[in-house]
Amino acid sequence: MDELTLVQRIVVWILPVIFAITVHEVAHGWVAKKYGDPTASKLGRLTLNPIKHIDLFGTIILPGLLLVTGTGFIFGWAKPVPVDVRNFKKPLQDMAVVALAGPVSNLLMAVFWALIARVGVTIGAGNEAIAHPLIYMGVAGISINLVLALINLLPIPPLDGSRILTGILPSYWAWQYNRLERYGFFILLALLYFKVLNIVLEYPLFYAQQVFFTLAGL
Repeated sequence: MDELTLVQRIVVWILPVIFAITVHEVAHGWVAKKYGDPTASKLGRLTLNPIKHIDLFGTIILPGLLLVTGTGFIFGWAKPVPVDVRNFKKPLQDMAVVALAGPVSNLLMAVFWALIARVGVTIGAGNEAIAHPLIYMGVAGISINLVLALINLLPIPPLDGSRILTGILPSYWAWQYNRLERYGFFILLALLYFKVLNIVLEYPLFYAQQVFFTLAGL
């Protein structure tokens, strides 16, 4: 996408980013409801309307800054859907499943965007005005969803990976581990600033992209 102007890159990325983040949160709320917690549903958060989920910094400012600065690494977040674990029969284990729903939704969306890109590839030469936007947006959709899935699987509270790990740990150690949550945001920003995330995720992201780009016919 290096040949695109900044405005073109923003146009290509805006829908994949917003919906990757939005669907991720809706997936948490939807699975939570299936496990007995209707909190998100009652508050109107089980909707694909992005306005209900947008976080000014996490959904707009941070992804925009990463895109403009050309870091090659774009991610963000929406307002977390509220989940009341007291409504679960097995709070730690059920919360782990709810947490896993987010990354799984991103992988399913990566499949969706791969198919969009494949439509563009199939249309091919002679229809560049339609094919190129589909391909570029498909590539963006694959990339942002794989990044979100991988980042959220990191065991850093309050990321989804920490909730999954909490469901495995004994209760005492799960409680001790989750005390790190107050520092989680700063840990994540530090890992991003010092490019540790790039190093950790480089190979998993590369191989995952190859799988989905192959599915897209790229």
